Amino acid sequence: MRDLIKIDAQSKEPKYQQILNEVISSIEKGTLNHGQQLPSISELSGWQNVAKVTVAKAYEDLRKRGVIQAKHGKGFYVANTEVRSSLNIFVLFDTLNAYKETLYFALKAGLPEGAQLSLFFHHYDRYLFESLISNNLNDYNYFMIMPHFNEDVSEVINRIPKDKLVIIDKAVGNLTGEYAAVYQDFENDIHAALASGLDLLKKYKKLTLVLSKGQFQFVPDGIIKGFKRFGKDFGLSCEITDKLTPDLIRKGEAYLMFSDRDLIDFVKNVHQEKLQLGKDIGLISYDDTPMKEILEGGITVISTDFEEMGRTISRMVNEKISEQVANPSQLIRRKSL
Repeated sequence: MRDLIKIDAQSKEPKYQQILNEVISSIEKGTLNHGQQLPSISELSGWQNVAKVTVAKAYEDLRKRGVIQAKHGKGFYVANTEVRSSLNIFVLFDTLNAYKETLYFALKAGLPEGAQLSLFFHHYDRYLFESLISNNLNDYNYFMIMPHFNEDVSEVINRIPKDKLVIIDKAVGNLTGEYAAVYQDFENDIHAALASGLDLLKKYKKLTLVLSKGQFQFVPDGIIKGFKRFGKDFGLSCEITDKLTPDLIRKGEAYLMFSDRDLIDFVKNVHQEKLQLGKDIGLISYDDTPMKEILEGGITVISTDFEEMGRTISRMVNEKISEQVANPSQLIRRKSL
């Protein structure tokens, strides 16, 4: 029994995860059978020189999965030998576009083999967002939620058990309990990104933020606040417009836009006017994609690393981590500015 669960002190894998994996492996190999007793928390702590709280965390995780059960005053026993039940994950995005594909495939790649992801979209419809969550509360092990709304949706999200919740991309105020989140600090990130490109932006008379209203495009309030603060802090002329129109495109000015549709229309108009991107007129796009790396020799972007965001999400699920982590953005300089 002493050698049943072994800990590698040199491994980068958390010790509680090693304990969990060792128990599952022993059940799979038949070393541990249904109804068999595991070492007590004190015994395993002493044998493997790990903290009791570490052993307790692993045992509690196994209990929640239904792998073991605790019998009061007697210890822990194997309750289920069907231990490799796959993760069943509810994923709720706003809408599908290129950068979300990058995020989705990165997080999927980091999850255990056999994990099942069901992908839904709310398209910025508050009623649909609430219905999708409420109607699926009892059907999934995990809920990965992208709350792209500029209104408070915490009441809906608070219905999800916090040990099953991962918030993606945008922080949500008024959530209770301990939960996982990987988010962007939109206000401070855009301010810092634009400030890092100040030497390029000073070539232009004005910087215009195009909100793309009326399209399936979400612009967090934090971005607008950070944009206005940047203009004030550095004395640059910064304006905001709801949508892109041909008469808005003027030589000697720069533009920051979110919609890929606007991006293509903008480039077409620049060609028609025989202007040169990065010289006569400046362009920054939000959220990097492979297309933007090559279009017009490279479009300057403000973007977070969506592959890294996906990897962080999958790590949180794999290691049962409940914390809030900022995924920073940066200005990536290319020829269009």
